[in-house]
Amino acid sequence: MGKTIWIVNQYTGSPIHGMEYRHYYIASELVRQGHRVVVFSGSYSHLYKKQPLINGNYTTEWIDGIEYRWLKVPHYERSVSLKRILNMFAFVWRMRTMAITEIAKPDAIIASSPSPFVIRTASKWAKRFKAKLIFEVRDIWPLTLQELSGLKNSHPLIWLMRQYELFGYRKADYVVSLLPNAKSHFLSSGMHESKFRYIPNGVDLNEISSVEHVSDEFRKQIPTDKFIVGYTGSLGASNAMEYLVEAILLMQNNSEVFFVIVGNGDNKNDLENRCQNCKNVIFIDSVPKKQIPSVLELFDACFIAMHQSKLYQFGVSLNKMFDYMYSGKPLLLSLDSPNNPAEVSGCSLVVTPESPQEIVRGINQLASMTSEARKEMGNLGKSYVIDHHTYQALSKKYLDLII
Repeated sequence: MGKTIWIVNQYTGSPIHGMEYRHYYIASELVRQGHRVVVFSGSYSHLYKKQPLINGNYTTEWIDGIEYRWLKVPHYERSVSLKRILNMFAFVWRMRTMAITEIAKPDAIIASSPSPFVIRTASKWAKRFKAKLIFEVRDIWPLTLQELSGLKNSHPLIWLMRQYELFGYRKADYVVSLLPNAKSHFLSSGMHESKFRYIPNGVDLNEISSVEHVSDEFRKQIPTDKFIVGYTGSLGASNAMEYLVEAILLMQNNSEVFFVIVGNGDNKNDLENRCQNCKNVIFIDSVPKKQIPSVLELFDACFIAMHQSKLYQFGVSLNKMFDYMYSGKPLLLSLDSPNNPAEVSGCSLVVTPESPQEIVRGINQLASMTSEARKEMGNLGKSYVIDHHTYQALSKKYLDLII
């Protein structure tokens, strides 16, 4: 018989609303296998391209067989801000005051970060319904927040978040990480070793089979006689795109290389303004997720950057990385993170983070390769994703914890 799984992640999106997609993909696959999935998400996220339509404090919407429960939360402008923290508290308050007896009884509850505040209410729900509790740590908060904001351990918000984080490690039946090297941090925080599971991000083969092609107008913006370095995704503080911009400025006189940056985010205007006199780059607004594969077809190499940070010692599991790898294109990674899938597969060139000069060197190295060599390099990534990172396989890992 099918199971009922509740997924609590206030930033879960959908093909209608935009990022984030991880739990939509996992839920879709579980529904296809005959299970019922209820997703609890917030009514506002800075990552959504289209905000959900809500009616009152709680709104139910069915999307591709998934029961979405939208919890009304306040808006905020920036991803790192006091209003976003208030948004997190509001989401937990809605959780605590909603009538959960009206919802199908869960066999398992997946409570996902970055906000650790959901774990206590999710734990109460799991105890009430005798359901398994899975604490999924996508970003290690409050450690990530400390790296971004510079707040100390003694700060009241950091202390409070840490208490919720420790509670999750103690109370959950399983602790899932998207990061391959996070186990050591969890163990040092009181998690029992037997609870740890590594379930990263990946690609959805069903979505890829129904790709929507970008318009001719989109294609006409991109030269066909140059080496195209492309980026798709958010343009926020954590994406370190300012170093790519510096590399673009350094390569203004290189007529053979062109940069395409597709996406939106808090830093987009600043990045675009710095490139306003550059003829070797174009910024394009984000496109629907189903169009991403057709965008990647237009690139010769795909770019990812991360800041130099101790956070990345635990690894990375970026959605865009798996999309890039499946495209069969080589990757240029400006980051320092051990065991990242693109490097393990052999499809990437890795350069020192926060170094425009190193980015330029990497671009020149990829551009100097033959197209056959780049294709062979890219195919290593595609094969690796198919073998290890499809949501069909990843959802089974979750189901193994539930059954």
